[in-house]
Amino acid sequence: MALNTSPDTPIPVGQVSRLIGGWIDRLGAVWVEGQITQLSRRPGAGVVFLTLRDPSHDISLSVTCYRAVFDQVADIVSEGARVVVHAKPEWYAPRGQLSLRATEIRPVGVGELLARLEQLKRSLTAEGLFAADRKRPLPFLPQLIGLVCGRASAAERDVLENARHRWPAVRFEVRNVPVQGVHAVPSVIEAVTELDGMPGVDVIIVARGGGSVEDLLPFSDERLVRAVAGCRTPVVSAIGHEPDTPLLDLVADLRASTPTDAAKRVVPDVGEELLRVRQLRDRALRCVTGFLDREERGLAAVRARPCVERPQRMVDEREAQVTALAERARRTLGHLLDRAESELSHTHARVVALSPAATLRRGYAVLQHADGSVVRDAAEVTAEEELRARVAEGEFAVRVTSAGPPAEPSADVRPGVTPPA
Repeated sequence: MALNTSPDTPIPVGQVSRLIGGWIDRLGAVWVEGQITQLSRRPGAGVVFLTLRDPSHDISLSVTCYRAVFDQVADIVSEGARVVVHAKPEWYAPRGQLSLRATEIRPVGVGELLARLEQLKRSLTAEGLFAADRKRPLPFLPQLIGLVCGRASAAERDVLENARHRWPAVRFEVRNVPVQGVHAVPSVIEAVTELDGMPGVDVIIVARGGGSVEDLLPFSDERLVRAVAGCRTPVVSAIGHEPDTPLLDLVADLRASTPTDAAKRVVPDVGEELLRVRQLRDRALRCVTGFLDREERGLAAVRARPCVERPQRMVDEREAQVTALAERARRTLGHLLDRAESELSHTHARVVALSPAATLRRGYAVLQHADGSVVRDAAEVTAEEELRARVAEGEFAVRVTSAGPPAEPSADVRPGVTPPA
C-alpha cells in the first residue's frame, strides 16, 4: 500500500526498512545464474559469503549460504565460475541491504555453455554479422597497430616481438585490459572502441593466450561481438590456440590461430619484401633489356634493307626503266613514222600516176560542154557547138565544125585563150 507521508508527517527509517523487508519477504525463491566474483569462506564460520555478477551487465548481488550448502560444490566452484543458484531474496533491515539466501548451488556445465553459445551463434549468423562480404581487407603495411591484450602477458610479448622482428619500423598502440573475469567484457569493448576512434590506427589486434572454455567466455559475449562488428577499423582476432573458436573469431575481419600468427599475418616480413622487390627489379630489367634487344635487332634488319641502305638505288632503277621505255617509245614512233612516210610516198606516187593532171601532161585534153560536163562520146556534140578543151597547162575554146567522124579543128588554138562567141 502507498504511504501517506509529507514533510510534516514523515515516517522513521526503521519503519521504511521493515516495510521493504515485508514486501521482499513475500517474494518466492528463484533460480539465478551468474558468475562468482568474490568468495569469502571464513574459518569456523557457518555462513559463506559470495558475490554473484551478471557477465553481460554491470550488476551484482550478494549471496549468502550455509557452509553445508557450499561444501557440496566447494571442490568444483571458485571465483570466476558460472553457477546457477536457487535462492530467496532477503532484506537485512539494520543495514538496508538486499541479498539472496541460497539453498542450492549448481555449477554450469561446459555442455550447457556450448549449447548457449551455439544458440547465440545461430542468432548472430541470422543477422548477418558473420557474413563474408562484411570482412574488410587488411592494409598491406599498417603504420600504427592497436593491440588489446592482458598486462605483461605472453600474447603481448609474442605480438610485439614477432611484428618488430618482421618490420622494425612498425608502431603499436597497446591497451592492457583484463582478458578474463567479470571486468573483461567492458574493458575489452572500451579498448576496442577507443582504438577504433583513433585516426592513426590502421588495424586492431585482440590477443589472448589459450585457456578453458570458461576463460574464453568473455570473447563470445554478445556485446563484444556487436562492438567489433560496428568497428570501422579492421579487427584481427588472436584468441587462444587453433582449437579455440570464440564468437569473436567469426565476426573479426581476420582470424589468427595464435598471437604469433596474428603478427605474421598483419605485418609483412621486410626480408621477404626486399627479396620480392629485387626479384621484380630483375624481372623488369630482363623485360626492358629483352625489349631493347628485339627492337635493336629489328632496327638493324630494317637498316640492312637495300631500300633503306641505298635509297637512291630505287630511283636509279626507275630512271633506267624510264629511259629504256622512252628510247623504246622513240624507236617505235620512228618506225611508225618511217612506215607511214613510205606508205604516203607510195600512195602519193600512185595518186600522181593515176591523177587526170598526169594524163593531161602526157598530151591528152579534156573536152567540156558549156555547162562543164565532160564530153565522153562524139555523139554528144553538135555542129558549131563551142566546147572547152582543158590541157595540162591551161584551157582553150574549140568549135565543132561538123558532127560525125573526127575532123581536124579549123580554128586557131591558143592555149589559155577562149575565142569570143
